Amino acid sequence: MAALDVCGEWLISTCDKKLIAVHTKQSREPFVFDCSTAEAKPKCTESDKSDVGGSEETSSDRILAVAVSTSGKRVALTDDTKRLVLFQCEPSWQVISTRWVVRRGTSLVFTKDENEVWMADKSGDVYSFSVVEPQKTGDLKLGHLSMLLSMTLTPDSKYVITADRDEKIRVSHLKSPYNIQAFCLGHLEFVSSLLVPPGHPHWLLSGSGDGTVKLWEYESGRRVQTWDLKQLRDMPNSENEKKSAVSRIAGSPCGRHVAVQCERLPSVQLFAVDQEGEAHLVPSSRLTLSHCPLDLTFDPEGRLWVLLDSREMPFLMYTHTGGSWTPNSVSPELKRVTEALRPHWDALQISAGLESRFQHLYKVSFDNMASYRQKKQERLQQQNEHWDKKRGPGNVQQSNGASKKAKGDKPVAQASK
Repeated sequence: MAALDVCGEWLISTCDKKLIAVHTKQSREPFVFDCSTAEAKPKCTESDKSDVGGSEETSSDRILAVAVSTSGKRVALTDDTKRLVLFQCEPSWQVISTRWVVRRGTSLVFTKDENEVWMADKSGDVYSFSVVEPQKTGDLKLGHLSMLLSMTLTPDSKYVITADRDEKIRVSHLKSPYNIQAFCLGHLEFVSSLLVPPGHPHWLLSGSGDGTVKLWEYESGRRVQTWDLKQLRDMPNSENEKKSAVSRIAGSPCGRHVAVQCERLPSVQLFAVDQEGEAHLVPSSRLTLSHCPLDLTFDPEGRLWVLLDSREMPFLMYTHTGGSWTPNSVSPELKRVTEALRPHWDALQISAGLESRFQHLYKVSFDNMASYRQKKQERLQQQNEHWDKKRGPGNVQQSNGASKKAKGDKPVAQASK
């Protein structure tokens, strides 16, 4: 998975099996962590195997999710080998711990006090892992009946919000997750992205495989707005457009801008927060790109960074000036980050070349009536053939002759009258 995030003055990108952190302000050596050379899992005993479901699974060491703490001092990642790796960023990068999880993770998030990191997994469960006790195993907090795809915590640390493959968004109490505050229902496909935007602690933005972005008041579950991104792009509802899932929603630190990225589309949709009356979002501009974006994020200065599927220009930086977003191609930070990433481009290309990570999540529809009619026709044909064989050719011919004779006698009888 190719991902982009900001950790203080470090810009973090993940490329297949590697996490690469580049300091944007100083010419410091980039930090590179390669999961393929990381600590290996100890050999399981027979009892351990039974706990995780039997035989050992093959894995690729590919990074599946990354999270950055609020202060920018901690980073966590989880990979396809079921590692959970915790890093310290300041004053220097180092691995704090490597733990092993039961199922592959899909989403990570730090609590506000940074004492815990929560992980959602593919089986629908959420575990919390201690940061203070970095070797402690995880505690099960809550579960869905479907695969979890995204998770976030509210700024007041009151709720944990989880989204799954079955279009559900659940708002649960953080201290007692078995208590459900609300559901946010309305998406027609899996929910792929969640964000409580900076500056708006009572809002929730959600993106889905149905190609829409929705704004909620999550505590009540009330839907405030819905934006169909296909209509904003003036695109027809073709089959390809239906498969353009929202892959990332990011908010600027000032709370005035939101950027939305759809998978495998060479554009970024930007929204602005309108404070008149009841605050809401309005489409502000759309950035047309030369290549498809792999991920995007805002830095502390409010600049928008976009990671592209392009060897020549892997990064773009946009600055909001004069009411519009303009590219900043001469930024020293952009140059520093681009040069640091180039040696690892092969790994980034592997991430970019992977199949859609959402393709297998779409609903599959079946025409049951067509299949039923075909089987019924075949069954009737078999019955007719069976009775024809049972009567035999002579009986069929005699029956046909008698029928013709009866039909021929009828007009004569009428004529005699």
